[in-house]
Amino acid sequence: MKQFSLSYFKVIFLLLFPSILLSQEVLTGKTINEATGQVVPFVNVVEKGTSNGTTSDFEGNYEITVESLPTTLVFSYLGFETQEINVTDNSPLTVRFVESAAALDEVVVTGLATSIKRENAANAVASLSADEISGRTPPPTLDGALYGKFAGATVSANSGAPGGGLSVKLRGATSIQGNTQPLYIVDGVYIDNSSIAAGLNVVSAAAAGGSASNQDNPSNRIADINPEDIANIEILKGASAAAIYGSRAAAGVVIITTKRGKAGETKFNFSQATGWTEVTNLLGQRNYTEDRVFDLFYSASEDPVADQASRDAANAQVALFSQARDSGNLVDYEEELFGEKGLISITNFSMSGGGEKTKFFTGITHNDENGIVLNTGYKKTSLRLNLDHRPTDFIKLGLSSSYIHSSSNRGFFNNDNSGTTLGVSLVSTFPWYDLFPNEDGVYPDYALGASNILQTRDLVRNNETVNRFIIGGTANIDLYKAESSSLELILRGGLDFYGLKTRAIFPKALQFQKPSNGGLNGVAVQGDTQNKNYNLSGFLVHNYFTDNNINFRTQAGLTREYFDRNTQLITATGLVASETNVDQAANTGVDQTRLRQEDSGFFVQEEVNYQDRIIATLGLRGDKSSNNGDANKLNYYPKASVAVNFNEFDFWNDSSEWGQFKLRAAYGEAGNFPPFGALFTSYNTFSTDGLLGISLINVQGSKDLKSERQKEFEFGTDVSFFQNRLNFSGTYYIKTIDDLILRSAIEPSTGFTTQFVNAGELQNKGIELSIDAVPVRTEDLNWSVGVNFFKNTSEITRLDVDPFNIGAFGATLGTFRIEEGQSATQIVGIGTNPGPNGFQKYGDAEPDFQMGFNSQLIYKNFDLSFVWQWKNGGDNINLTALLTDLNGTSHDYDTIDLDPSGELGNGPYRVSQLGSSAEVFVEDASYLRLRELGLYYNVPGSVFENFLGGSIDRVKLGFSGTNLINIFDYNSYDPEVSNFGSNGIFTGVEVTPFPSSKRYLFHLAVNF
Repeated sequence: MKQFSLSYFKVIFLLLFPSILLSQEVLTGKTINEATGQVVPFVNVVEKGTSNGTTSDFEGNYEITVESLPTTLVFSYLGFETQEINVTDNSPLTVRFVESAAALDEVVVTGLATSIKRENAANAVASLSADEISGRTPPPTLDGALYGKFAGATVSANSGAPGGGLSVKLRGATSIQGNTQPLYIVDGVYIDNSSIAAGLNVVSAAAAGGSASNQDNPSNRIADINPEDIANIEILKGASAAAIYGSRAAAGVVIITTKRGKAGETKFNFSQATGWTEVTNLLGQRNYTEDRVFDLFYSASEDPVADQASRDAANAQVALFSQARDSGNLVDYEEELFGEKGLISITNFSMSGGGEKTKFFTGITHNDENGIVLNTGYKKTSLRLNLDHRPTDFIKLGLSSSYIHSSSNRGFFNNDNSGTTLGVSLVSTFPWYDLFPNEDGVYPDYALGASNILQTRDLVRNNETVNRFIIGGTANIDLYKAESSSLELILRGGLDFYGLKTRAIFPKALQFQKPSNGGLNGVAVQGDTQNKNYNLSGFLVHNYFTDNNINFRTQAGLTREYFDRNTQLITATGLVASETNVDQAANTGVDQTRLRQEDSGFFVQEEVNYQDRIIATLGLRGDKSSNNGDANKLNYYPKASVAVNFNEFDFWNDSSEWGQFKLRAAYGEAGNFPPFGALFTSYNTFSTDGLLGISLINVQGSKDLKSERQKEFEFGTDVSFFQNRLNFSGTYYIKTIDDLILRSAIEPSTGFTTQFVNAGELQNKGIELSIDAVPVRTEDLNWSVGVNFFKNTSEITRLDVDPFNIGAFGATLGTFRIEEGQSATQIVGIGTNPGPNGFQKYGDAEPDFQMGFNSQLIYKNFDLSFVWQWKNGGDNINLTALLTDLNGTSHDYDTIDLDPSGELGNGPYRVSQLGSSAEVFVEDASYLRLRELGLYYNVPGSVFENFLGGSIDRVKLGFSGTNLINIFDYNSYDPEVSNFGSNGIFTGVEVTPFPSSKRYLFHLAVNF
C-alpha cells in the first residue's frame, strides 16, 4: 500500500508539472587560460538575458542550472575576452579564455594590491591605452601624451626646449608652496620627477628678479620614461581615489604599466618614424622706417650739446639702417634664431612571447631629435626587459627593468638680469647689425647690447645627461585555496636610480664674458646628482564568496619607501685659456644639496561586492616619515566609497538601449609633505679674515610644521546605452587642502624675514564630464568619438596670516596674490581703480574651462585619428612684450589698437602704463589646438606572404603631427609657457622663453 501510494504521487507530479521536470538542465564545465592551460578561477557565468548566474571555483569548475536548452551563457573575467556560447546540450563545456588588452583597460585600481572592473568603480579614474599614448601620434615625452585626452588634468609646457619641461596638475591647485605634481609609479616603482637646476644663475643673475632655482629651464625627469614601453596609464585624480598612497598623493597619482609578453609564438615589432620639427609661431619684425629708427634713438634734451649728441647718435643708426636696407642685408634675427627645422628620428624594436611557464617582453628605442634652435636637441636610448615566470601553480614572479641614457642640449633661455640669455638678447638686437662670424670664425661684439646672440647660440653649451635604471619585482603566492575563499601574499620591490650630469660652458671668448665688458672671463658649471629611491611592500589579500554571490575582499599590508638625492654643483669662473675643467679656473665655488627621507606605513581595506549591484569599500592608510616634525607619529588617511549599479537589479527594465546606470560616491584623504628645509633652519657658511662661520638665510623653519592634508568628496554617475556604444560620465568634486603651508613674514628683529607656518585652507570645486560614442560600426567602417569637459575653481577659504603677493615680479607688472575669499591663482597689480587691498584684480591663471575632442575613423585598412584641445580663459603675465617694447623691437610696436585715445602705438602705450597700471601685461591665454593627428594605412600581411616565409602579420604606413593647428590671440609665441618651471601653481609668467614647436613625422611599422 505504501509503495502504491508513492508511485501514485509520482505519476500525479509528472502529469501536473511536466514542464519543470523536463526543462531544467544542469550545465557544468571548466574555465581555463587558452595560452597557458592553467585554471582561471572566479569566472562570472550568467545565462544571457536573465539574472541567473554563478561563479567558477578555485579549480575553474562551474555548475549552473537553466530552465531549458538551447540557451546562451556569458563568461566574463577581468583581463580576458568576454565569451558568449550557445549551449544546445548538457555535455561538460570547457571555456578557454584569451587575454585581452582591451579588457585590461576596463580595470582600475582599488588598493595597493588589487583592482576592480571599471563598471564597479566608485571613482572617475581616467585610463589611456598604448594606442592612445604613442600608437597614433608619438609624443616628445611621456607627459606630453596626456594633453586633452581626459577630464581633470591641466597639462602645460614650461618651455619648448627639447627633452621636456611640462607640468601636470590634477583637479586644480593642491598647494601654494609645496609639491603640485602627481606621484608617478611605474610597474610598482616610485619614480622621481625632479627638475634640477644647472646653476646658470651665475651668468643670468635671474635671482635678482626672482627665484634662481627654478628659472634655469631644466627638464623634469618623467621625460626619461619611454612612451613606446607603456601598455596603459591610469590617473587617480584626487584623494578620494589616491588615498591608498597616503602622504604623497595629494596632487594625484599616475600609475604606469609597461608592456608584457604573452604566451605563444614570439612576435617581433619594428617601427621607424622620421620627420622634422619647426617653430609653432614667429612674431615677426617691427616694420622699421628711417623716421621710426630716428625716433627710437633720439632723446630730446634742453642741453644743446646733449641734444646734438643724441641727434648724431640717432642719425648714425638711421645711416646703418638705410645702408643695410638698401643692400638687402636686414637680418630677421628671430627667424635666424628659431627658424631651424630640426630633424627627428625615432627607432623602436621589440619582441615578446614565451611559453606556459615563462613570458617575456624586451625592446629598445632610440630617439634623436634636433631643436628649432641650432645646437639644441635631445637624444635618448631606452632598453627594457620584462619577465613573468610561474615556477609552480601557486607562485607567480614578475620582473620589470629598464635602462635609459639621454642627453639634452637645452640652450640658454628664460629670464635674466644680465642681458645675456638668447631671448633677452634677441629683444634688443636690431636687424641692421651684422652679427655673423667672419671667415676666421670671429664674432663681432654687438654695440647695442650685452651679447651677440649668434655667438651665444653657437658657443654656449647647456647639457643634461642622464643614466637611469628602473627595476621592479613582484611575487604573487597563493597561500591558501578552498571552495569559497583564498589567501594570497603579494610582495613588491622597486629601485629607481639615476645619475644626472649638468654641464654649462660659457667660453671666455663670449662678448659678455670679457672682463672689459664686466664679464667673468669664462664660466664652467658642473652639476652631478645621484638619486636613489627604493620601495618595498608586502600585502595579504583574502577573498571570500558566500553562497548568494557576495564577495568580501580584505587586504592588509606594510610599505617602506626610501629617498636619497645628493646634488653637487661646482661653479668655476676665470677660465684658463680654452680650458673648461672647473679646476682650471681662478675661482671656484661648491654647493651641495642632500635630500634624504624614509617613509613607512600600513594599509588595510575591505571591499564588499553584492552581486555587482552594490560595491562598497572602506580603507585606511597610516604613514610616518622622517620628513615629519615627529618622525614616529603616524598620520592616518581614510577612504570610503560606494557604487550602485542599478542595471544589475532585478527591477531594472532590461532593454537593448540601456547598458549601465551607476551612481557613485567616494571620500578620501591624502597628504603633502612640507618642502625641503621647512622643518629646520638652514645656514650658509662664510669666511672673513680667514675665519669660518655660519650665517642665516633669512628663513626660519619649524619642527612643529604639519603636512598639508587634502580631503576630497567625489560624486558621480556613469551611464551607457546601445551595448556600450554611447557612454556618459559625470563627476562633481569638492577638494579641501587644510594645514596649508606658507612662508609668512615675521619681525626682522628675530634675525629672519620669513618663516614656514601652517596658516590656511584652500578649496577646489569642479565638474568633469565626458561622452564617448561609436556612431558607426560596420564591417568596413568604424567611427568613434569622445568629448571631455572640465571646470575647476579654487578659493582661499581661510588665511591665518596677512595677504601677500607671490609668484611673479611684483605688482607693477602683475603678480599672484594669496588672499582670503579669493582664487589661489588670481592675478593683481597696481591700477587706477584699486580695491580695498590696494590692488586691482586683472585676471586668473585658472582656465574658465577646458575641453578635449578626439575621434578615430577606421575605414577598411585606413585609420584616421585626431585630438583637439580647447582651453578657454586663464591669463598669463606677458613680460616678453614689455621687454621688446622697452627696446623698440615689438612686432606690433606701431599698431594702434590698445590705446583708448587711438593715438599711441601698442609699444609706446604699454610702456606708458609701466608704473601706473599692470593691465596691459596680463593677457588672455586661451587657445584651440590640433594636438594630435594621425593617418595610417595598414597593409595586410597576406601581401607579403612571399617575404620572410610569410611571417609578416602587418605593415603600417602613415603620417602624424603634433600641434599642427594653433589658434590664439595671445601676443607672444605661445600662451602655454611658464618662467618658473613645473612645480608650483604660479604658471603662466613669461620672460622670453624657448618657443614651442610642432612636429611632422612619417611612419613605417612592421609586425612579424
